[in-house]
Amino acid sequence: MKNRSIYLLPIGAIFISTFALIQPQLLSSYGSAIVPLLGLVMFSMGLTLKPDDFKMVINKPLLILLGVSMQYLLMPFLAWVLAMMLKLPVEIAAGLILLGACPGGTASNVICYLANANVALSISLTAFSTLLAILLTPIMTLLYVDQSITVDVINMMKSLLYIVIIPVLSGVLINTYYNQRINAIKPFLPTISVLFIVFIIGVIVAKNNSNLKDLGLLLLTAVALHNCLGILAGYLIPRIFGYDKTICKTMAIEVGMQNSGLAVVLANQYFSAMAALPGAVFSIWHNLTGAIMAAIWANKNE
Repeated sequence: MKNRSIYLLPIGAIFISTFALIQPQLLSSYGSAIVPLLGLVMFSMGLTLKPDDFKMVINKPLLILLGVSMQYLLMPFLAWVLAMMLKLPVEIAAGLILLGACPGGTASNVICYLANANVALSISLTAFSTLLAILLTPIMTLLYVDQSITVDVINMMKSLLYIVIIPVLSGVLINTYYNQRINAIKPFLPTISVLFIVFIIGVIVAKNNSNLKDLGLLLLTAVALHNCLGILAGYLIPRIFGYDKTICKTMAIEVGMQNSGLAVVLANQYFSAMAALPGAVFSIWHNLTGAIMAAIWANKNE
């Protein structure tokens, strides 16, 4: 049976966001839990990976380079363009750009599976772009964020090391050497990760109760356009280079679905709780569009 935890995220995110808007005081005090929870999510991701998942980086370097280039060059650029066009508030613009500069999320792997895309390619892109995040996420954010906002590149790199790289690599090592022993818990990892991300979203929404009510429609427009343009470009650009439809579907999903949990944590830590809103809204939106893509592509006779 195909993994259904992907559907739990948008439903859970909508529920907890509504709850956070009604009773913000019950969640707003848990800000200190955001970083360790994301670290556990990234550790869970590592427990699903093996060194073999990185082999495609060596076997198909041009394909991986194309995917990573769209992830780190196209997505932050699109975020910057949308921020200028929609005249987003500076902090929201910073959060959207940071979101665009984040690696692909693990949800993309599940969506690729459901959509009958190339799961091995999706996993390789997610894993490799996640490792590159320690350098490229702070640098691309610094390149596009308004100069009135300070981007602490060095400390952001340190945070990515502790929150992303070390947990992911620790998970990979455990999965490599103790694979049989942890098989029993693997089916529960996606659901646990989703619950942690949903809680993080709830805390961010609670801390931005009034801001979200004032900026809701504008924020949703920016996030929706960013996601949809990423999906469209992710499909069309590989098609121009002559790749088949399965590869193009995979790229569209991978490029369009960012690691929104990481964007929320970094924005909250280095900018403001308000800057974390694009990532929180994106967590809901991109899983809805992902589920739609999966439903359409899985049932389409190509």
